[in-house]
Amino acid sequence: MAYTEFTLESVESAFGLISQPRELFPGISSVPVPDWLSDYLRRGQQVATLVSEKARSEFLVVPILMAAREFAPVDITIYSGQRLDVDPSRGLVGECDYILALTPPVPRLRAPLVTVLEAKKGDIEAGLGQCVAQMVGARLFNERNGQHMPWIHGCVTSGEVWQFLRLEGSAIDIDRVRLFIDNVGGILAALQAILLQSQEALSLVGSPAPSLE
Repeated sequence: MAYTEFTLESVESAFGLISQPRELFPGISSVPVPDWLSDYLRRGQQVATLVSEKARSEFLVVPILMAAREFAPVDITIYSGQRLDVDPSRGLVGECDYILALTPPVPRLRAPLVTVLEAKKGDIEAGLGQCVAQMVGARLFNERNGQHMPWIHGCVTSGEVWQFLRLEGSAIDIDRVRLFIDNVGGILAALQAILLQSQEALSLVGSPAPSLE
């Protein structure tokens, strides 16, 4: 078994989790969208709907993550296509489309991991179980590196639609509000809030630990 085989129901059963709707970012306001991002997304949307899932990811998701990096309160690393093999016996193996870590840019995956993003062509619901399993894997990775973060965020996105999640204890909080690409400032604000909250939590648990070999 691997991340790709999990559904929301099976990941709940396997790891004793309970999913619930919740407002994850109450009161946040959109942030200004850089001109370069608006132009890039406009061009990207013209071709992304006609080509592959990978192309949609490259044209729509990556530019938004790069812009979020500019708004980040601290250094972050964006890992693309990174394997997160932490527990094969429980199916916590496989590749993640994107992982955001609160570390300076380094080639090797290093804790703390704060966000896992899974890019799907259209079916957001079908990607929820896989994303949650990856979040469980990220939490275990952090713990093995001595970083007991109180939560891990995740997101399933088609590029046009962004569904955010949070894993805290045994609860899977699924944001009641889906964000759409016509509200890029809201998507950036959500990512900024995740990074800020994670940085504040990190200040309570100490400095990042070295990566696993």
